[in-house]
Amino acid sequence: MHSLEILLDTEPCRVPTPSIGTLLGSLSPVCTLSMVLHAAGLPSLAVAPGGWLWVLGTLAANHAVLGAAGMVPRSRVLGPNLIRLSEAARARGDVAITFDDGPDPQGTPRVLAILERYGVAASFFCVGSRAAREPGLTRDIAARGHDVENHTNCHPGAFALFGPRALAAEIGQAQAVLGRLSGRMPRFFRAPMGLRSPLLDVVLRRLGLSLVSWTRRGLDGRPADPAAVLRRLTTNLAAGDVLVLHDGGPSGGRAAAEILPRLLDTILARGLRPVSLAQGLAACATGATSMSPARLSSAGCASR
Repeated sequence: MHSLEILLDTEPCRVPTPSIGTLLGSLSPVCTLSMVLHAAGLPSLAVAPGGWLWVLGTLAANHAVLGAAGMVPRSRVLGPNLIRLSEAARARGDVAITFDDGPDPQGTPRVLAILERYGVAASFFCVGSRAAREPGLTRDIAARGHDVENHTNCHPGAFALFGPRALAAEIGQAQAVLGRLSGRMPRFFRAPMGLRSPLLDVVLRRLGLSLVSWTRRGLDGRPADPAAVLRRLTTNLAAGDVLVLHDGGPSGGRAAAEILPRLLDTILARGLRPVSLAQGLAACATGATSMSPARLSSAGCASR
């Protein structure tokens, strides 16, 4: 096991990066099959040189499948991925409210004020570098009873192309910053735009994180029509849904702050309960709140 030493203020943080042995032993079944195909390719050419076209075609198809799976945010082909709350949460009528791309000095305070008015807790997937620039706001999110979760350190556009070492650095640095500012290490991770590398699952396991995507998203990361955002989130809304809005980023959280009261009113009017991810998963199994994220699925706390 190797590690990266990352300086956070004056305190170094050692971020584990998986060795080749760890990678091979922790890959999803699809990725393991990919490794087997690659390992068998060269010996096949040695035995039957004339079959190079078949070998090349097979490997190309394999890469296409892995790449396509990484471009589908709700896919579970590359590993566990929470897209809905547990059956127990559905029975309670829980709907998870989550926010991405903050903290933002304009959008986040407006969202926090609305949530406090309704007495609702939510999960904020924060960008580490933005949290470092807004330490007081990050602490305020946690102090008000909301979850502070991991949304990478810099929100890189090429995140899905990162190798294991770059993934560990990007996620691990955010993990350290967010944990220090909020007083609790994040348990959940959401990839930028939901796009991910086939190797992400291995890195998340090493860092004690579980991948979360969504059931419905408002598509408000950039300036958007608030009515359209609300419609996307409420059409066919059901218990167990995980909803995504943006309190920061290019949109500045404007659409989220505008539609949030109407969204919460709609959820409550339908007899549902808006919750954070921690609340939605806490009661699905005895002791689930103290479990590591890697054990949530086996405990029945993750959607099947």
